[in-house]
Amino acid sequence: MTSRERLTAVLSGGLPDRVPVSTYELCGYNSRSFENQEESYHQLMDFIRANTDSITMWDPPGSERQVKSAFAAPTDQERWEEGRYHVARTTLHTPGRDLRAVSKYCDSIRTVWQVEHLCKDLDDVDALMSLPYEPVTYRRGDYDRVCAELGEHGIIMTSLADPVCTAMEIMEFGEATVWALTEPEHFQATLEELQRRNIRNLRNMLDTCPVDLYRICGPEYATPPYLPPASFEKFVYPYLCEMVELIHSYGKKVRIHSHGRIGRVLDMILDTGADALDPCEAPPDGDISLAEVKKKAAGRAAVFGNLQLKLLENAEEAEVRQEVRRCMEAAKEGGGYVIMPTASPINIPLSPKTERNYIAFIEEALLLGQY
Repeated sequence: MTSRERLTAVLSGGLPDRVPVSTYELCGYNSRSFENQEESYHQLMDFIRANTDSITMWDPPGSERQVKSAFAAPTDQERWEEGRYHVARTTLHTPGRDLRAVSKYCDSIRTVWQVEHLCKDLDDVDALMSLPYEPVTYRRGDYDRVCAELGEHGIIMTSLADPVCTAMEIMEFGEATVWALTEPEHFQATLEELQRRNIRNLRNMLDTCPVDLYRICGPEYATPPYLPPASFEKFVYPYLCEMVELIHSYGKKVRIHSHGRIGRVLDMILDTGADALDPCEAPPDGDISLAEVKKKAAGRAAVFGNLQLKLLENAEEAEVRQEVRRCMEAAKEGGGYVIMPTASPINIPLSPKTERNYIAFIEEALLLGQY
C-alpha cells in the first residue's frame, strides 16, 4: 500500500497492511514548513520522508480578520524587542471601546505566547462581537505545489476551530472558564453567533479547496476538570455534529482533536460521527488508557496517538521503544489505529536526543506494525 492508501483505509474503517506511522506536525512533504527549512531538522526530516505516512498540514489562505469575520475593523499595531523576544501590541477599535492584545515570540521556539488577550470582561466580548460579520473567503494558494510534493506519500489535513475554541481564546483561559460557568446564557449566545459564522465560512472553504482530512480543535477547553460533561454536551457537542455533517456532505473525513481528560466525554465525541480522534492521552496527562479508547472507538472512529512529546524529548531510546510496544499492544489489533506523538518539537535547534528518539519510535513502529 502507498501511504495515501494506508491512511485512507484506516479513516474509512478498513484494514491496512500495517499501522500507519505519523509524526504529526512534522510534515515531510511541505518544503515551506519550518521543519523543512531549519538546518538542524534536515536529517530527521529525511528519515521521516523515507519511513512514515505523511499527514501534511496545510490551511487554505483566507481573509479572516477577527472572530470568524473578514470585516476590516480599524486596527493599530506596535512592535518592539524585549531581550530575545519580539513583542507585538494590537489595538482593535470597536464602537465604544478599544480592545488591546499583546503577543510575543522568540526565534528559538516556534510558538507565540499571548501575554494579553483582546477581551478582559463581557463588555469587551460584546464590543468584539458587535463588529460586522463578513464571510471569510479562501484561495487555493499553493495547494497544487503541496499536492505535487506529497504525491502518494500521504494525505492533506486542514485545521479548524470550533466555536468554543474561538470563544475561549479571545479571553485569558481562567477568565473564559469563569465566563462559561457563571454566565452560561451569554456564553452560549456567543457560541451560537460564532457557529453561524463558522458554518458559512466552512462551506466557503469546502467549496474553494476541499482537502482529505479536517482536524477540529477546541473541545479540550470544555473537558474536565475545566468544565463538567454537561457543559461539553451544551457548548461543544451540537456544534461538532453540525461541522462533521457538513464536511461529510462533501465526502471528506474529520478528526476531533482534544488533549486532556476525555474519558467522561468520549462517548459524545464518538457520537459526533467523526472519523477519527486524537491524541488520546493516557494517565497522568489524560484519564483513560489507549486500550480503553480503542475498545470504545472500535467500529466507530480511528484512534490517533499517543506517544507523549515529553517522552520523545527526554527519555532514553529503550524507554521510547517500550512505549511504542505498549501502544501497539493496546491499539493495533483489528486496525483503526495510527501511531502518533501527542505534539511535535518546536525548539530550534532540534535536540540530538529528540532526533534519536524519533528515529527509535519510527523504527520500532515499522517493526511491530505489520498486519
